[in-house]
Amino acid sequence: MAAGAGTIPGMSAHADQAKSAARQAEDSKPVEGLARLGFAARGLVYVVIGLLALRIAFAGQGKADRQGALATIKDQPLGGVLLVVLAVGFAGYAAWRLLQAAVGHQDVAEGRKRIFNRIASLGRGILYAAFAVTTLRFLTSGSSDDKTKPLTARAMALPGGQLLVGLVGAAVVGGGLYMVYRAVTKKFLDDLDLGAASPAVRTAAKRIGVAGLVGRGLVFCLLGAFLVEAAATFDPNKAKGLDAALKTLAQEPFGQVLLTVAAVGLLAFGAWSFIEVRYRKV
Repeated sequence: MAAGAGTIPGMSAHADQAKSAARQAEDSKPVEGLARLGFAARGLVYVVIGLLALRIAFAGQGKADRQGALATIKDQPLGGVLLVVLAVGFAGYAAWRLLQAAVGHQDVAEGRKRIFNRIASLGRGILYAAFAVTTLRFLTSGSSDDKTKPLTARAMALPGGQLLVGLVGAAVVGGGLYMVYRAVTKKFLDDLDLGAASPAVRTAAKRIGVAGLVGRGLVFCLLGAFLVEAAATFDPNKAKGLDAALKTLAQEPFGQVLLTVAAVGLLAFGAWSFIEVRYRKV
């Protein structure tokens, strides 16, 4: 008993040291630089997706999703090098988010809000770590297949899979609505340090942020709605990735107008990401 009791303070001390090291890493310049590179990587991908969506709207061709964006980038001069930089950026962003999940959000009072923020950071960290891996995989294999339908079919084959897909779809819709809420209430400005920015930059940041978050949020709502429909009808073919969802939107009445609006929103979110490179609190 004495030996066991004696190990508890030591274990506690090691845990405290680990937390302290993680907090120092989160606040370090290298991690900050990688996080900002991640914002730039995200911005570039969204700008390319927005341009591809415009191409679909006016020329009826192209693939407007992350894979289509990676293929477009790869085809450019030094495209392979740029894909490696994107992968590093995604990995850096993931590392920053995972550190936030572990020890971050100290500016938020203890309670549900901090727990929510840490869970959100964990989810984003895992997602962008996957982006880093798939970007490197794309560099070597060039695969650009949409995995939405097969993944949905696999999920539905699991016990309770139909409910799981429906809940994921509802969560995606909820995430989209939350982005719109942050845009409408201007809460996204709390994430920026605009103290040294000119009035013109502040105005531009506000307008671009609103347009970008609303555009991205509505696209998320569209993707989530297709997942909910797939779950409700028990038909994985109803699930759609970004490219298929945008092309479905283009087939609706006033589809070209709707797709153009969506494309502009995605372009604005890409521009917003570049604003975050400079002014985001990291």
